[in-house]
Amino acid sequence: MLFNSYEFICLYLPITLVIYFFLNKKRLIIPARLWLVISSLFFYSYWNPKYLPLLLGTILFNFYVGKVLSTCLYSNLYKKSILIFGICANVGLLGYFKYTDFLLENYNFVFSYDVAPQHIILPLAISYFTFQQIAYLVDSYQGRTSEHNLLNYSLFVSFFPQLIMGPITHHKEIISQFGKPFKTRINYNHIALGLFIFSIGFAKKILLADSLIGYGHAAFNEAQQLTMMEAWYAALSYTLAYYFDLSGYADMAIGLGKMFNINIPINFNSPYKARNFADYWSRWHITLSRFLTWYVYVPLGGNKKGHYRSYINIMLTFLVSGIWHGAGWTFIVWGIINGIFVVIAQFMKNLNLQLNLYVAWFLTFLGVIIVRIFFVSHNISDAFYVTYTLFDINALILADLPHANLYYQTPFLIIGLFITLFFKNSNEMAQNFKPNLKYAAYTSILLIASMITLSENVEFLYFQF
Repeated sequence: MLFNSYEFICLYLPITLVIYFFLNKKRLIIPARLWLVISSLFFYSYWNPKYLPLLLGTILFNFYVGKVLSTCLYSNLYKKSILIFGICANVGLLGYFKYTDFLLENYNFVFSYDVAPQHIILPLAISYFTFQQIAYLVDSYQGRTSEHNLLNYSLFVSFFPQLIMGPITHHKEIISQFGKPFKTRINYNHIALGLFIFSIGFAKKILLADSLIGYGHAAFNEAQQLTMMEAWYAALSYTLAYYFDLSGYADMAIGLGKMFNINIPINFNSPYKARNFADYWSRWHITLSRFLTWYVYVPLGGNKKGHYRSYINIMLTFLVSGIWHGAGWTFIVWGIINGIFVVIAQFMKNLNLQLNLYVAWFLTFLGVIIVRIFFVSHNISDAFYVTYTLFDINALILADLPHANLYYQTPFLIIGLFITLFFKNSNEMAQNFKPNLKYAAYTSILLIASMITLSENVEFLYFQF
């Protein structure tokens, strides 16, 4: 089920919300949590019930492995062996579904074989709930999980606002909230604030992301026929669409969580205002950056072994990020380029070198556009062609400027850039929120405009990821 659908907004959400707080009001706390788990599992299986047993299986497996890690009285070597086993099982499952065909394709290329691809359908949200549960295992090993209840753990993994596309949360920051008595009572101020944040994310998705993405898709399907102007329009369209799509989902998730009195962590903080790539990654997909820092970069040694070793660790971390994002060489190169840009930012910081603020922003945003090209291209050749075409003056064909598609796309690009660069983000807007007529009007206008424009359920870009 999609957040941006009539059945979710008009049926699923109000029914789930009303029954949850009704059960809590009757002091049926355990049934209320069970209801939330069941409704979340229904939300997950609505797309394809075939993979519900897979999600349930990973929940049971990781819960019991985590319990062993937390309560084990044996040697550290034994506990570490259990942790490695648990992590390998999760990574192996993700690898099977996400990377089998990619590995077979490269195996065929290297050894001149012709092994048929398996065409394995990627289970919904497997990348997210795998990372979330790996974090749980590591936290259990390090003694950072305090209670072990299967119902609570199931709720932690399956809680529908963050199940499909994150944010990637930690057990202690979610389950501890469900345990507080005042969180079980309906809070109309939280409902109002949640609707306001949800409406912002809904509008980002429907009014901006979906309007921008169409041209990007069409252009990159014919990447090597693009002119310079078309390449810029396509690259900018994708760059803005991904921000509005992903941050829109994050806003909707945060808003939904707030309706249930649960604070879901912020995932985006005006990333396109960043002035270097280290700053950019502290603002973009924040919970993924947190996961990669805590569970990849720090275990590799972080910055404790000198600057040059830290640069290597940064590159390895972004290589993992590239592999996690997708099964293809474009994603691997995307990760490497991001790593190089972050290393450059760190190198300049270590040397205390600073650029003019506007120059720094321009170079960073240009870098963001380039890495997005590699992320969305069908292959490496297309990515290099589009990137080169951005700066190829010979590809500037003035006759193409009045093209109808470019005219149609221009207002969305201008509005998108203006919003990302000059407006407050949703987190900042929420801090000023008051349950009054002004904010009720804002919420209503955004919801109504988005609902009217919602002609079909367009999947989020990280849906089935």
